[in-house]
Amino acid sequence: VQLQASGGGSVQAGGSLRLSCAASVRTFSSFAMGWFRQAPGKEREFVAAISRSGRISNYAGSAKGRFTISRDNAKNTLYLQMNSLKPEDTAVYYCAGSTEVLGSTIQGEYNYWGQGTLVTVSS
Repeated sequence: VQLQASGGGSVQAGGSLRLSCAASVRTFSSFAMGWFRQAPGKEREFVAAISRSGRISNYAGSAKGRFTISRDNAKNTLYLQMNSLKPEDTAVYYCAGSTEVLGSTIQGEYNYWGQGTLVTVSS
């Protein structure tokens, strides 16, 4: 399974970005998916996760109400819509895939990781 994240860039505070994660796998719907991020000098942290079907999602407190995770199983693609971005959202964002049914907040439960895409939010 290969995951390719894209869509990062530079944006001003209050702006929006949509990240995508393309999966090269025949059975994308067999994987719960998640987004994590790592800010400079900090550990990688959970952002959002979504179940195999896409019906169940969960968010870190920092993302709730501003970010939306979604997936298109027909296109083998995961998304993260990020609105009302803040400078503290600046980080490298990683998508990850898990063989679990539901998306987990725990990094160790993910089997596959993308290479990351950089999001920079300026004030």
